[in-house]
Amino acid sequence: MTEAARRLGPQGGADLVLKDVVSGYGAISVVQGVSVNVRPGEIVALLGKNGMGKTTTLKTILGMVALRGGSIAVDGTSVSGLSPSKLTALGLGYAPQEQPLFQDLSIRDNLRLAVASDAKLSQALERVFDYFPFLKDRLKQPAGTLSGGEQKMLILARALMLRPRLLLIDEISEGLQPSVIDKIASVLLNQRATSGVSILIVEQNLDFALKVADRWAVLKLGEIDDEGPAAPDARARVLQHLSV
Repeated sequence: MTEAARRLGPQGGADLVLKDVVSGYGAISVVQGVSVNVRPGEIVALLGKNGMGKTTTLKTILGMVALRGGSIAVDGTSVSGLSPSKLTALGLGYAPQEQPLFQDLSIRDNLRLAVASDAKLSQALERVFDYFPFLKDRLKQPAGTLSGGEQKMLILARALMLRPRLLLIDEISEGLQPSVIDKIASVLLNQRATSGVSILIVEQNLDFALKVADRWAVLKLGEIDDEGPAAPDARARVLQHLSV
C-alpha cells in the first residue's frame, strides 16, 4: 500500500443515480430525460459535442441548475435542493471547466478554501502533494502566475482536498499538452485505486476519457444516445456519434 493510500484510509465511492433528469435555463430544457448511474468506485465518461447538455447535467447534480423533472440521488439520498455544505457532507467534489481560482491569492490560500478549518489543512495538503508535488514548494506563489496546465492541476487538487466519495469533473483536459493530460489521467486512476472514489467525467478528449473510464455514455441534444463499456471497440463506436 502506498503512503497516499495509508493516509486516505478505507473510504469507498458513492453511488450516483440520475433517473429521467430534466433541467435547463429559462423556457428551454437542455437536459431532457437523462438517466445515468455511476456505481461505487466506477469512472463514467459523459461524452458528446458542445451544446449537448453535458455541463448542464453536472450543474444540475450540484443544484446550480434547477431540477425540473426526474430524480438525482447519492447513496439513495435525494440531492435536489441541498445546499453546497450538505452536498460536501455527502462527499461530492467538483472540478469545473471554468477556472474558479482566485488569481491574486496564493496557491495555499486557494487550497485553504476547500477545507473547513486550518486544523484540517496540513493533512489535506500532504494528500495532494503526493499527486502534485510541484505545489509543495510554490504555496506562496499567486495562482494566476501558474501555467494553464498547472492551474488545471490546482483545480483538481482543490477538489481532492476533502477526499470526495463522488467527483464531478468538467473538461479538465481542454487545451492541455499531452504530458499534462497523462499526469491527470494517472492522478484520477491512482485516486480511484487508493480511495475508491466514484467519478463522473465530462470530456471532449475521447482518448483521455476512454483511458480512465470504465463506461461511457454519449449525450446528444439532451438525451443519452448510446452507452457502453470502455472496451477496445469503444472509440470507433463513439466516433460514429461525434462525427455526425
